[in-house]
Amino acid sequence: MTGRNGPLRVGIGGPVGAGKTTLTAALCKALRDKLSVAVITNDIYTQEDAEALMRMQVLPQDRIIGVETGGCPHTAIREDASINLAAVAEMVARHPGVEIVFIESGGDNLSATFSPELADVTLYVIDVAAGEEIPRKGGPAITKSDILVINKTDLAPYVGASLDVMVRDSARMRPTLPTVFCSLKSGEGLAEVLAHLSEIGGITV
Repeated sequence: MTGRNGPLRVGIGGPVGAGKTTLTAALCKALRDKLSVAVITNDIYTQEDAEALMRMQVLPQDRIIGVETGGCPHTAIREDASINLAAVAEMVARHPGVEIVFIESGGDNLSATFSPELADVTLYVIDVAAGEEIPRKGGPAITKSDILVINKTDLAPYVGASLDVMVRDSARMRPTLPTVFCSLKSGEGLAEVLAHLSEIGGITV
């Protein structure tokens, strides 16, 4: 499936440590035998996330590009997405039949969103350990992302977070948009993320 300007481009955002790279890796593994998949990662001064995905062998190395954004990583996915658009163009030149490109942002805050010029579908990842209050704090990333992924549900008992509260607040903040509770380390919830991605992005999984 391709988006309006070539491959379907899926933005994956979230705070540092929430599980963006884990989600990106899991999605690549789930789709790589069904679709032509590629990844663009964003880091401020390194290509650490790209290198991590290469070590995990989720895709051949030439299907992963690491972008060093410098300064504020939010700018590279929102106000001036040119560096990421150039990386997508390079990937399409390498693999003309590429069908889906995951674009993983650098560590984001709740105000970070992807430019519609860059991403056709957006996923935002938060984790339970950051606190049960995160969904109700709102912000564009919480209220406008196509899929909100709440990761590390297995840690809830250890950090005093109520999943019931997070379910309630997520439904209040984004009443018409899906929220998926996950423990990506074990794979719990991944099938639901894929189902929503299939419906929203028009891909077959």
